[in-house]
Amino acid sequence: MPEPSFTLVQLRYFEAAARHLSMTAASKELVVSQSAVSTAIAQLEKEMGVQFLLRHHARGLSLTTAGEAFYKRVLNFLAHGAELVETARQSGTELVGTLTVGCFATLAPFRLPSLLAKFEARHPQVHVSLREGEHQALKTALRSGGTELALLYGYDLDEDIDSQVVGSAAPYALVPEDHWLARRKSRRVSLRELAEEPMVLLDLPHSREYLQSVLRDVGVEPRIRHRSTGYETVRSLVASGHGFALLNQRPPDDTTYSGAKAVPLTLTDAVPALEIVVASMRGARLTRRAQEFRELCRTQYTR
Repeated sequence: MPEPSFTLVQLRYFEAAARHLSMTAASKELVVSQSAVSTAIAQLEKEMGVQFLLRHHARGLSLTTAGEAFYKRVLNFLAHGAELVETARQSGTELVGTLTVGCFATLAPFRLPSLLAKFEARHPQVHVSLREGEHQALKTALRSGGTELALLYGYDLDEDIDSQVVGSAAPYALVPEDHWLARRKSRRVSLRELAEEPMVLLDLPHSREYLQSVLRDVGVEPRIRHRSTGYETVRSLVASGHGFALLNQRPPDDTTYSGAKAVPLTLTDAVPALEIVVASMRGARLTRRAQEFRELCRTQYTR
């Protein structure tokens, strides 16, 4: 049985239509006629013997199950095709092109600046495009091809996602500067000593469950006074005396945006640190740009 035959043009047209879920939008982006896009995709489907897109009169397009799987493969194929061209043009001497990296919102200000500085110094012809978000949004971005890599915490990673541990972040308690626990010379605290204290909770998906579980695992039920999705908002609320917080990322200075100070305390409890991982789609062939970035993450942060 002869192997299916297809062209790069057909794949590019399919990718644009699948991404926009619209023939019209794809044709505008590609600067070709809508009929050219439609014909190319129809020929691709005929050659493969599979329908990838459903055409709806009023709602544009939708991907079939086969189309969703094929779209992910096409993204990977086109990325490596672009890298092949770049490598040929540069005679293999220097990495060029764009790398899109996702990062968990609370990790980004602590991890990304130094990573980007070192990566750009090594590979000045690579443009790194950043996408910050919460855990589920980053997993979705990986699956859709919106990002090639994602730097996030190592919890709730599904079987279709590969991850490599590149660091860890131990939880710590945060209290106001005038709190009696902050006056201890050791700056250490047991979670049970916080049992009667109100809590300011970092209210992000997965983060909130994890932070509350840290307390519950030692028999302390959180008494939540305030919730916030903002890391610095949590710190400022603590500094102003609204309660204590548990966090994982520690800034170099205790001063908050409000001008007041929030003092970090080391936990004496045996609480495991959260793993920090760099994630990618399982089975995907990473571009050389992504491989280099992942290796930099590993060498910079793994202890």
